[in-house]
Amino acid sequence: MQHNTPSPANGQTPPKATMPTPDGETERRLVALEIKASYADDWLDTLNRLVARQQDQIDRLSAEVRQLRQQLSPTDAPTWRSLRDELPPHY
Repeated sequence: MQHNTPSPANGQTPPKATMPTPDGETERRLVALEIKASYADDWLDTLNRLVARQQDQIDRLSAEVRQLRQQLSPTDAPTWRSLRDELPPHY
């Protein structure tokens, strides 16, 4: 099967399609999108730093809890109590 591609009658190659130059409205919208992307990148970096700091804090607190649990002796463990024992005197 042959593809028929149109060619100019004078034997010259057709001109290549060029991208239209952006008009004022398109340029304004493009700049606005670039600004938004820049702010989004900055905000993402800020959030990444915050999450990293929070993870460091979680890790430190987890290690502290482990250490405190190891310091507890079995006799220091809280015993089970009934909430009825905790009723205020006016009941």
